[in-house]
Amino acid sequence: MSSDIEPQKHKPHDPPTIAVVAGQTLVRTCIVRFLKHELAGWDFLDTDSTEHLESARGKDVRLIALDMASRDVDSPGLRADLVMIGRHFPKAASVLLSNKDDVLAESRALEMGVRGYFTNSLPVEVALAGVSLVLAGGVFCPHPLATLQYGSATGAATASMARAASTENGERQMNGMARRDGHDGFTRREADVIAELRCGHSNKVIAENLSMSGNTVKMHLQHVMRKLRVQNRTEVVLLLGSKELVRQGAPASFEF
Repeated sequence: MSSDIEPQKHKPHDPPTIAVVAGQTLVRTCIVRFLKHELAGWDFLDTDSTEHLESARGKDVRLIALDMASRDVDSPGLRADLVMIGRHFPKAASVLLSNKDDVLAESRALEMGVRGYFTNSLPVEVALAGVSLVLAGGVFCPHPLATLQYGSATGAATASMARAASTENGERQMNGMARRDGHDGFTRREADVIAELRCGHSNKVIAENLSMSGNTVKMHLQHVMRKLRVQNRTEVVLLLGSKELVRQGAPASFEF
């Protein structure tokens, strides 16, 4: 990435963007095509190196996936790439793509500020849940031990949690999905809020997009969390990021 790239700036109505940086054409092309199929309304950029990320200047970049390309997590080249990404795209979350299941590397990556560590051995549905989690402001790490070594587990999810969230039975076992007080689904406005949440939007942006007050957004989020029996918005996205939601009275399919 050239040093003359200006810090990230974007127009208010630009679609959110995910960038995939990988030297192997087949790898990055497959990742982008899969995400395009799963995440409606998003823009995508794929490039073979961080030096070519200047084409993302002016876009609303939310996430940059960087292939480690067999490099060690502490290698000068990888560190330089992460520093440049942080400098020029401060609002974007950085995640690493690795071909190794290395607990120590995962822990070190989290310490360096990386928000996700994705390995080739992850099932597709788990990886997608991990992407949803990162976009919602959480941290994804495939091994529990690495998360514990990292320190606080707040906002972090392991692959086992994401795998459980990808099936109805797992969701119920992990978070008591059974609805309380007769709720079989979500109201129309709750579903609208969830759809915005799954795009990684803040309460302020959700309020603007749905023409409601910030307090109303908080109220709907509290209702959703109570129905799902979870504690925060990150857990909502982890559970619902890759499944269909049912609005009360009418089915609604959300692509993420």
